[in-house]
This record gives sequence, C-alpha cells and structure tokens, in this order.
Amino acid sequence: MTRSITMIEALNEALNEEMERDEHVLMIGEDIADSGGLFQVSEGLLDKFGQARVIDSPISEAAIAGFGVGAAIVGSRPVIEFQIFDFVTLAMDQIVNHAAKWRYMSGGQVKIPLVLRGPTLTGVGTAAQHSQAQPAWFVNTPGLIVVAPSTPADAKGLLKAAIREDNPVIFVEKRTLYEVKGDVPDGEHIVELGKARICREGTDVTLVGVLGGVQIAERAAARLERDGISAEVIDPRTLKPLDVDTIAASLERTNRLVVVSEDPRANGVASEIVSQMIDAAFWSLDAPPVRVTGADTPIPYAASLERAVLPSVDETVLKVKELFA
Repeated sequence: MTRSITMIEALNEALNEEMERDEHVLMIGEDIADSGGLFQVSEGLLDKFGQARVIDSPISEAAIAGFGVGAAIVGSRPVIEFQIFDFVTLAMDQIVNHAAKWRYMSGGQVKIPLVLRGPTLTGVGTAAQHSQAQPAWFVNTPGLIVVAPSTPADAKGLLKAAIREDNPVIFVEKRTLYEVKGDVPDGEHIVELGKARICREGTDVTLVGVLGGVQIAERAAARLERDGISAEVIDPRTLKPLDVDTIAASLERTNRLVVVSEDPRANGVASEIVSQMIDAAFWSLDAPPVRVTGADTPIPYAASLERAVLPSVDETVLKVKELFA
C-alpha cells in the first residue's frame, strides 16, 4: 500500500523512523528543534526525542559540521541540517578535510556515519548567494557519497539508507520539490544507495536528469512523444557512486544521451555523467552526448534572468531534436 505525501513529510517520516529505530541517531541544525526547521522537515521530533537528540545549534555551519564529525567518530549517527545548502561553504574544511578523510586515514578503524542534508534554492528568486547547485563540489571529493532525490518515495528511502551508511553522505534536496506529492510505500522503505531509477522507458534517446532536471526531462519526454520521439528518462538518485550500468544499458537501447542538470556547465555533474558514459558506453552512441545545464554565471535575482540561465523543457526538447537532425 502507498500514500500520497509531500517530500517534506517523507523526509520527516524517515528521520522519525530512524531515530525511533536507533538511539544513536541524532540531529543538529539551526532552528530545527522548537521551530521544526525552516521548512518543517524536523517538525514534532523535539517533542518525541528530546533536546539531547534534536539540538538547536548556534548560527555557525562550521560548528554544526564539526559537531557532526566528532559525534560520528565517537559512535553517534548524526544528521546535520543546513538551512540552505549554500551555507555549506562555511563548513567545507570539516566536510572535505575531516569527514571525507578520517576513515581512509585511520585505515578503516574509524567510521563516519554522518549525513549532511539541506535544500538547494535554484528557481525561487533567492539570488546568487542562496541559489547555487553544488553537488559537483562533493562528487569531486573522495570519501563522500552524494545523494540527490527527486521524489518523496526516494527522499524517504534514500535518507533512511544514508543514515544507516557508515560513510559520510551529502544529501542534497531541491526546495521546489518539497511540496510536491508522490506515492510513498507504507512500512519499511529503503532505497539502495548507488542505484538509479528508470522513470520512463523509451527507445530513441536517454534523458538523465539530476534533482530538478528529472522533472524537466520527464516533461520534455512527454512533448517529444507527440513528435514521434521515444525518450527514456533516468534519475541517478545517487551521484556518487553513479549507477553506470543502468545508464549504459539504456544507451545500448537508445544510442543517444542528453543530461539535464541545473549546476553550472563547467566541470558539473552533467559533465561527469557524460564522461563516465564515454568510458563505459562509447560504442553504443550514434551521436555526441549533449548537456543541458545551468549557465556558468552566478544566479541572477530577477525571475526572468534566473529562468534564462537555468535549463528548461524547451531547451531540452530542442537539443534532443538536434540529435535527430
């Protein structure tokens, strides 16, 4: 059986269930206790689990991440919330130089079961310092797992899997997907890290979407179908490790690849996916892979300019049709 709930509700359920299942799971972040978090992801958890496990932090992302690394080293399973994921820049030393490296540097003696989660705000008019799409920063860092859910069911299942993981997980959420409803299975629901999801089957072109790019790809596929082009849509769900096998198998059927991602074009997630497919499935391709990405520019504040620098359904449809021209 399933229920239709929002991504916020799905994330809250995952946290609730994992904190109930394992007393070592705790949360820390700004305004997550009494206020339930900026977007209400932790609503009700303080009343149920108390101040020792749902902790309001000072306004210091470096301190929050440092707390998380230390707590993970001594046996807790902390879930860190960044109110807005742009603020992760203030915690990069703790994440990149400590969380990502402790297990390696200790020869596997130290585990870092740490989840660092929060929303990206592209597409909601919050300007350059609050609208970045940052997954590629962490895909580039050895020692980190990078997760990017696009549906409520995946948000719940992946967050539960991330909390149980013994390595640090960067868990990037998309703000504009928070209120979108979707079917989520009742009971225990785990989505394996590192496994992609085929959202829509097709035979002519493979569209790989990342975060909000999944919805763009699905809408583009529906429009392309009216023009006689059958598009397969894949959501990687985990960006590192990437499910190369699922995407490569799709390319064996479709022979064309388009990747849709909101992060900047240069050295972004789309570039990495294309690069891995060149390595794994070059001889399946009948045309050069295409990237539909954000522009290499800070995100403008004006709504019309923001739309202009982010990928769109129209651009995706156009790029696919160019593959057949």
